[in-house]
Amino acid sequence: MKNMSKNNKAQTETKKKVIIPIAIFALLFLGIGIGMGYFKKNLYTVMKVPDFELTDQNNKKITNKDMLGKVYLVEFFFSRCPTICPVMNRNMRFIEDEVNSPEFGIVSISIDPENDTPAALKEHAKRVGAKSPDWHFLTGDRDYIGKLADQFNIYVGDKEDESESLNHSGMIALVDKEGNIRCRYNKDNMPILYYSGLNYEDPEGKTPKLNGKYHPDREILIEDIKKLLK
Repeated sequence: MKNMSKNNKAQTETKKKVIIPIAIFALLFLGIGIGMGYFKKNLYTVMKVPDFELTDQNNKKITNKDMLGKVYLVEFFFSRCPTICPVMNRNMRFIEDEVNSPEFGIVSISIDPENDTPAALKEHAKRVGAKSPDWHFLTGDRDYIGKLADQFNIYVGDKEDESESLNHSGMIALVDKEGNIRCRYNKDNMPILYYSGLNYEDPEGKTPKLNGKYHPDREILIEDIKKLLK
């Protein structure tokens, strides 16, 4: 009887040694699954949008406070740009149509204010086909705009460098209704920070091309804007 009792006890201990690791692994996989779901559904908060006050195409002062309560995009561009700006503007127009919400806006800040007066930007808005009253093409002091781009961490060329002054990034900031810059996580669960307004020759978005037929960030921007509008 004693031997049988010892055997039963040994079998029970063996089962525990097997079951406990399995349970731990199951919990780990469950945790990973929940974590992956969190990253897919939730957007990362990058920072508060920098304060700004500039003049739009209707000669109206627009500030970051005016945009509270709206989900909006921020880009830096200039109307005479022959390369990436038309691409970015077309992608913005596509997003404007797809989102189609009075709670959505766009802020396009010119880095060439000497030429991009409110009147010039009004004509540009017509050429682009901007529909929303909340698509603001903004102009102002170039030094101020350069510092603002730095605060956004979006590259704009140095005003004093003639060869660089009109260079700029094709990146776009996504801002929520509370005035926070937001972004999604990449496949490695790292925040992407900003979205690309460019076109690409590949669906993965690795090789920019002005007339590329792929624009993966445009699609994910639409998804993420709609998340923030809910």
